[in-house]
Amino acid sequence: MNNLNTVLATCISFLNGLSKATADTLAWISILIFNAATIPTLVSVMAGNHNKMPPLDIAGMIWLGLLLYFVRSVIVKDMLMIFTIGAGFAIQSILLGVIFFQ
Repeated sequence: MNNLNTVLATCISFLNGLSKATADTLAWISILIFNAATIPTLVSVMAGNHNKMPPLDIAGMIWLGLLLYFVRSVIVKDMLMIFTIGAGFAIQSILLGVIFFQ
């Protein structure tokens, strides 16, 4: 039991040592992952290697999550997130436009 308390105390002290910059960096990385979630499939469709688009429910949920993150970023005036999410929307829209109007 004493070992468990030591591990718990170590974990708590580690988490307390993390700064807001670390939290912001993790949030930015999560936005990049959200933005990149459907890009491999879209590029594969553009290259002709694959003819099946990502499922609409998954793409819709990702876009809804990004939209909510975008609204949050506008409210708190986080310019890095606004730029990152806006660029992600633009890139995905361009890829979808190229696929559908090809």
